[in-house]
Amino acid sequence: MQIVVIDGMGGGLGVQLVTLLVEKLGAQAEIVALGTNSLATNRMVKAGAQRGATGENAVRVSIKKADVVVGPVGIVIPNALMGEITPQIAESVASCEARKYLIPVSQSHFEIVGLENRSLALLLKEAVDKIALLLKG
Repeated sequence: MQIVVIDGMGGGLGVQLVTLLVEKLGAQAEIVALGTNSLATNRMVKAGAQRGATGENAVRVSIKKADVVVGPVGIVIPNALMGEITPQIAESVASCEARKYLIPVSQSHFEIVGLENRSLALLLKEAVDKIALLLKG
């Protein structure tokens, strides 16, 4: 199974996801880091992703082979992450066939209504647990 972690900016959320996925799944899945910038990609690879690539085209091409895509909710919102998510990235992620696990990270310009306020650490653990259940079948 191929799990793609997408992040931008400093890659902090992606690093945490990669770390938790490696701890929980070990060699059961290939973890691919896709960053909107090289800093995010490099940090996710250092955290344990087996491969990494950077930029709009890398995201658009690489997610075609993904079984799972995980990242902040902004990866499906054009111009999110301070403009790093291009409309093409958002459309590619939203329309790919992979199962998507989106982390509801608050942004100053939008709010996801109806979610209970929980810590980022808890949200990331929950996402990784759901991916692990999917992997078990």
